[in-house]
Amino acid sequence: MNEQWWKKSVVYQIYPRSFMDGNGDGIGDLKGILEKLDYLKELGIDVIWLSPVYDSPNDDNGYDIRNYQAIMNEFGTMDDFDQLLKEIHKRDMKLIMDLVVNHTSDEHDWFVESKKSKDNPYRDYYIWREKPNNWGSVFGGSAWEYDEKTNEYYLHLFSKKQPDLNWENPKLREEVYQMMKFWLDKGIDGFRMDVINFISKHPELPDGEKGEGQTFGDGSRYFMNGPRIHEFLHEMNQEVLSNYPAMTVGEMPGASPDDAISYTDPDRKEVNMIFTFEHMDLDSAPGGKWNLKPLHLPDLKENLAKWQNALHNKGWNSLYWNNHDQPRIVSRFGDDQSYRVESAKMLATCLHFMQGTPYIYQGEEIGMTNVKFDSLEDYRDIETMNMYKERIALGYSHEEIMKSIYVKGRDNARTPIQWDTTANGGFTTGTPWIRVNPRYDEINVKAALEDPQSIFYFYQKLIALRKEMDIIIEGDFKLLLEDSTEVFAYERNWKDEQLLVLCNFSSTEVAVRDEELLEKMEGSELVISNYESGNMSVLRPYEAVVLKI
Repeated sequence: MNEQWWKKSVVYQIYPRSFMDGNGDGIGDLKGILEKLDYLKELGIDVIWLSPVYDSPNDDNGYDIRNYQAIMNEFGTMDDFDQLLKEIHKRDMKLIMDLVVNHTSDEHDWFVESKKSKDNPYRDYYIWREKPNNWGSVFGGSAWEYDEKTNEYYLHLFSKKQPDLNWENPKLREEVYQMMKFWLDKGIDGFRMDVINFISKHPELPDGEKGEGQTFGDGSRYFMNGPRIHEFLHEMNQEVLSNYPAMTVGEMPGASPDDAISYTDPDRKEVNMIFTFEHMDLDSAPGGKWNLKPLHLPDLKENLAKWQNALHNKGWNSLYWNNHDQPRIVSRFGDDQSYRVESAKMLATCLHFMQGTPYIYQGEEIGMTNVKFDSLEDYRDIETMNMYKERIALGYSHEEIMKSIYVKGRDNARTPIQWDTTANGGFTTGTPWIRVNPRYDEINVKAALEDPQSIFYFYQKLIALRKEMDIIIEGDFKLLLEDSTEVFAYERNWKDEQLLVLCNFSSTEVAVRDEELLEKMEGSELVISNYESGNMSVLRPYEAVVLKI
């Protein structure tokens, strides 16, 4: 097998709770996924990334794990998992799973023991202090929770039901490695590693900086890309990953291109690629993701070009617009009303012709949109709920807060897949755990499969082109028209081949006036476009054109 098989692969992320309900209880499950494998095969997917299906109290939708080697009852059994894995492999697809080892659930056996006494053998599996520092949690409030029994505080960078593991403890690391081997020995094909660059904390846990009017300090400089992170990842690779043909992608908030080169350089033997976040923060004003501002296209172009150029021939990029934590891209950087189909195809083109491994998030391939529920009670996300309480206390109006939720809330990505026009979009015969987006009568898989011009078939073509054209995998990247606020244009070059990608991010026609570019376009061969052929020197609203020049 090619050691770097993941370079030509396209990954599809499944958020199991919202994918397909196989037993009518309103919650997506493993049998539901099994039912839809042929759909993914038809799309052309190589790898399925399965968000957590482990036993969990579900405080943070499965990212709070109670038992790493058991399946959550709502999702099925280990037998169901084994059958799913077998059927995925039978279709010549691969499966990667979430590795969530920055924290566990507070109901995990290790933490139950850790809380019992200061001299318990598991005490040092977690991070305890007599006095907390001033860090705030990612989900709001303090990052420390007081435990009355032992009169100490434990660290939780996320929910208080997600205590952070102490990676300084070699016994803890060995337990994690054994658990990873358990899944790899079952035959899974790798891991997506949840906030993996948080696992090494500065040993002294200094206070974080506090902005004006802030209650808690920002400790990120002391836990993101911490002092021993490369040592831990290299050890994990040597102890586990290097013994399997495994694909690894690390979720790494706050990582720079230089960090990424270090993490993904094959000679360092850490991870294959990382998820970065910079391009996902470009429509946030200072103060965090809930403070909205419009995207300024030159910022996006500059950022993606920076990553493309920095990692070329040194590391490897992951390419994504959507995931379970991000709003729907067609509502975010496209137009989910008048030009939903065109802008969804344009955004896909812009991303899929770059160098890296593309990730498609469930529903992206049919152009699913953000949702606007009238009532806060229809939302489920813990981050959203905590933010709402905090902002009400600060004097924000309900309307102001809901506007931010409509644009940036994580539940935008978590509404169930819209399979057809039957009740609840065909997701369940029961009551769904979260409401289905009411647009399912218009936007659904059945309609997409019946329409040869649908977004689904466009994604299918993009996936096929990646397998046919080595230039997409190997070529360098050159940004063009840097200052244009409407057009994202770039070249890919490899050997004697050249591709030109033009994407109109606006709802108006844009004339290409650059003489050098127009010259290149003359006599070029069309590779793909989201419109029927026309005058390529004038890009129609949200038009995407790829030319072989």
